[in-house]
Amino acid sequence: MDQSQNSPSGARRNEDIALDLFKFVATTTGAGRATVPSTGFTASPAPKPEDQVDHLLELYARCLKSVSGNGQ
Repeated sequence: MDQSQNSPSGARRNEDIALDLFKFVATTTGAGRATVPSTGFTASPAPKPEDQVDHLLELYARCLKSVSGNGQ
């Protein structure tokens, strides 16, 4: 069923693979989530939404670069 959304040959595009990698990394690391202060620690100021978006876009670009074989 997933293959019908992809190219007719069944091969996944690099963008799709990079998106899956991005989702995994973002979920695992908590990227893009608001920080929750812990007891006994002062919370740093919350990042601006624009900064979070920039960080997520940079992360996707890094994932795409890695999937394309251009990553280090």
